[in-house]
Amino acid sequence: MPRRMTGTRVTWTIVGLLLAALGGLVYQQKDAWRAPFTGRVVTVADGDTLGVLRGAREVRVRLYGVDCPERSQPHGVAAKQFTSAHCFNRDVEVKVLDKDRYGRIVGEVILPDGSSLNRLLVEAGLAWWYRQYSKDRSFGELEAQARKARRGLWADRNPEPPWEYRERERERGGRAP
Repeated sequence: MPRRMTGTRVTWTIVGLLLAALGGLVYQQKDAWRAPFTGRVVTVADGDTLGVLRGAREVRVRLYGVDCPERSQPHGVAAKQFTSAHCFNRDVEVKVLDKDRYGRIVGEVILPDGSSLNRLLVEAGLAWWYRQYSKDRSFGELEAQARKARRGLWADRNPEPPWEYRERERERGGRAP
């Protein structure tokens, strides 16, 4: 014959079940940022950083695998204009890959026509393949094609990569963009 549960046991059993369910919800919410999402681009900070609405909240999205010139570098303004022209005030899909040390989502941005903004920037010669953070060799192929065709920043004699520019600015005591 099964043992009958007392009131105290029933209470603790219910509390235990509620805590387990709550723990599962907290765990799901903790990793919810990893889910891909669709949202409207509401800001373009520079060529490779966007503000995208995720629900009612704006989140910063850093484009995966690319590094655009800083605004104060040659082609920096052109990179920002290119990005704005392709996605500002449009709904995009963000394929979330990571978060960076600044808390920004790092991801691939898919435009309404299905193309990748990340890849378009490299193809147009307005971004470097960011080898330090991406092992995706297809970015390297796009960069090589842009170099060969002398598109965008590759029309310049010796374009300075933005990571070298930022390092030089930090060494000079200036604020790295």
